Amino acid sequence: MLSSPHLSTQPNLTASLASHVVPTRDPALVSRLFWLSLALVLLWPLGVATEFRLWVLWEPDNRKVTVQFLRSFWPLVHNAEFLNMVLRETWRTVAMATAGVSLGLVLAMPLALLATRVLSLSALSGQMNRWPTLMRWCVRVLLILLRSIPELVWALVFVRVVGLGPTAGVLAIALTYGGMLGKVYAEILESGESHATHTLMRNGSGRLQAFAYALLPSHAAELASYTVYRWECAIRSSVVLGFVGAGGLGQQLDNSMKMFNGGEVATLLLIFIALVALADRLSAWLRQVLA
Repeated sequence: MLSSPHLSTQPNLTASLASHVVPTRDPALVSRLFWLSLALVLLWPLGVATEFRLWVLWEPDNRKVTVQFLRSFWPLVHNAEFLNMVLRETWRTVAMATAGVSLGLVLAMPLALLATRVLSLSALSGQMNRWPTLMRWCVRVLLILLRSIPELVWALVFVRVVGLGPTAGVLAIALTYGGMLGKVYAEILESGESHATHTLMRNGSGRLQAFAYALLPSHAAELASYTVYRWECAIRSSVVLGFVGAGGLGQQLDNSMKMFNGGEVATLLLIFIALVALADRLSAWLRQVLA
C-alpha cells in the first residue's frame, strides 16, 4: 500500500515547528539598551552645559504664563485693514526670499562648478594638477566663509549700509545661501556617476557642455529639490531678519509680539505655515516632473 506524500512530510513539518522556539523578547534588547544608555551618558554633560531643564515647563507659574500666552492667540485678527497689510507683507516676504535665493544661485553655480573635481580637465589623467587644486581649495574656503556667517549678521551689516527694508534681507540671504547652495551643489555633482562626464571631456567637450549634457540631467531632481528647500528656509529666515529691520512679515511679527497682540501673532504664524506647505508641494511637484 503506497503512502501519501502529504502524510509522509507531515511528521517532519511538525518536528520542525516544534524545534523552532519563538523568542519571548527582542533578541537585540541588550544591545539596544546598551547603546541607549551610552547615548544618555554622553548627552548628559551637554544637558548640564546648556542648563537644559525640561521639567521647569511644568512648574505652576510657568504653566500659567504658557496658558495665558496660548489663550491670547484667539480670536484671530482678521479685519480688512490688517489682512491687507498681511497680504502686502506676505508678497514682500516671498519676493525677498525669492530674490535672495536667486542671487545666491548666481553666486553658487559658478563656485560649485569650480569646486567640482569631476569637471576638472587635469583630473582626467588621475591626479589634478597643482594650480587647479589650489583654485579648487580657494573656492572651497570662500564657500566656507560665506555660509559660516549667519544671515542675521549680514543683515545687521547691510541695515547699516543700505538702511531698513527688504534690501538688507535680500543681500543677507544671497551671501549666506550662496555659500550653502554652492557647497551642496558641488557635493551632489560629485556624488553621482562620472563616466559619461569624463567620456564627453575626453572627446573634446568643454566643462559647461559636460555639465549641461551629463551631470545636470542626472542630478536635476536632487538639485531642484534642495533649491526649493533652501527657498523654504529663506522664507523662515525672513522672520529673524525682520526682527532687525529687514522688513517683511518678520518685522510685523516683531511689532505684534512687542504689542502683546496674540491674535495678530497667530494670524502671521498661520501665513508662515501656509508658505512652508506651499514650498513643500512645489518641491514634490518638481521632483515628479524632473524624475
